[in-house]
Amino acid sequence: MLNDEYYMRLALQLAEKTLGQTGINPVVGCVVVKDGRIVGLGTHLQRGSHHAEVHALQMAGKEAEGATAYVTLEPCSHYGRTPPCADRLIADRVSRVVVACADPNPKVAGTGIQKLRAGGIQVDVGVLENEARALNEVYNKFIVSKLPFVTLKSATTLDGKLATKSGDSKWISGERSRAYVHLLRHRHQAIMVGVGTVLADDPLLTARLDVPSLQPVRLVVDSRLRIPLDARVVKDTSAKTIVLTTSGASIEQMMRLNAQGVEVIKCGDGPKVDLRKAMAVLTEREIGSILLEGGGTLNGAMLEAGLIDKVVLFFAPKIVGGAGAPGAFALPGFDNMADAIALERVSIERFDDDCCITGYPRYERGDEPCSPES
Repeated sequence: MLNDEYYMRLALQLAEKTLGQTGINPVVGCVVVKDGRIVGLGTHLQRGSHHAEVHALQMAGKEAEGATAYVTLEPCSHYGRTPPCADRLIADRVSRVVVACADPNPKVAGTGIQKLRAGGIQVDVGVLENEARALNEVYNKFIVSKLPFVTLKSATTLDGKLATKSGDSKWISGERSRAYVHLLRHRHQAIMVGVGTVLADDPLLTARLDVPSLQPVRLVVDSRLRIPLDARVVKDTSAKTIVLTTSGASIEQMMRLNAQGVEVIKCGDGPKVDLRKAMAVLTEREIGSILLEGGGTLNGAMLEAGLIDKVVLFFAPKIVGGAGAPGAFALPGFDNMADAIALERVSIERFDDDCCITGYPRYERGDEPCSPES
């Protein structure tokens, strides 16, 4: 049936295709419809470039007058890197604008809708609102809290092991699961691991898809700067590498890493990296999304600190056992099952033989930061 949801779903599909390429800006799609025909399509392609509404209106041309514009996010009302989209919709004489959800940005926050209505345009809000909010979960978190949205990804055996007792981890999950992980890397601005992962696996930490990919910034949590100078994340120049350390780390090693093109940032004066401070520092560098692919210690520390927003857990149909085999989360543990950190809004997907569980941690305790990988 051709109705508002039909056209808004198309706008959401347009926006989804640009996940990962708009930086700290939202992904937005716009569809312009007149007399039962789609006359304009647009999506926000890059921070600082035209917004979705402008692209769609340019395609529509003179057909925009009297048309209906379907937009996945409230049109902006202020001057930023580009002029207000609300002004452009008014100038092009669109008669109706259907908005999926309001923009949580305090600079907009309903003023775009107000401006459109004051300009004589009929505005309807809330069509596929939940889907639109979910699509911009990264933007919504960053713009409101001024902290990066952190997605934890982990692949384990059915008994929760990241590797065998000898440390062998290639490969736990199947090919389709690993391909999806590279898509997740493409869609996040940064990828984070602890130095223990670098020492054990010497990963490259890049997005490798069948087509050219956006490369995330590589973040290594390393309190004592134990990262080797010949590590692949140091030698490889296809992506930027930042090492998060402490004020007590070796100045000489810091200078050696700097000479290799690696940025070293001090996050705290204690023996371990202050993860909360690290998140604030990364915010200053406009890193709005992080894919955490750490070992059990860093995963547990981030979870204990309440810094993980979403988990993507792959379970392979394998059992390896081993009391010394590493697990996905190194936590002090709880005495009562009722105190466990539960996931909500859970979804389950199959990747061949692997099972992927995605959910959002529900924090109900006043957690204190735990120590990351040293």
